[in-house]
Amino acid sequence: QVHLEESGGGLVQPGASLKLSCAASGFTFDFYGIGWFRQAPGKEREGVSCFSSLGGGPFYADSVKGRFTISRDNARQTLYLQMNSLEPDDTAVYYCATNPVLYGRNCLEPGGLEYWGKGTLVTVSS
Repeated sequence: QVHLEESGGGLVQPGASLKLSCAASGFTFDFYGIGWFRQAPGKEREGVSCFSSLGGGPFYADSVKGRFTISRDNARQTLYLQMNSLEPDDTAVYYCATNPVLYGRNCLEPGGLEYWGKGTLVTVSS
């Protein structure tokens, strides 16, 4: 049974950094596509960063390129998102999601992900 659990969210000031973690279990972590998504109040869920199947990528949304870094520890089956220079527009619930088949930048499309964690809230405010 696929299980994803996010952690690391919180309240930070603009310009600060935060690192999110996603502990995964129940599937072949090395092979599946996996990524980070976010949903701000009143907005649609959007892709932030991801790896496609078999470790392709990473891929980033233009809005976070140069500020966020995705990484993974296959031995620990954990996905990370290092977020630097946070802005108020980064405020959202951040989700980890996975799917066995994700090709290229399509891993940023929320509709292509079958399994989701419950999310962790990131609030950027002064």
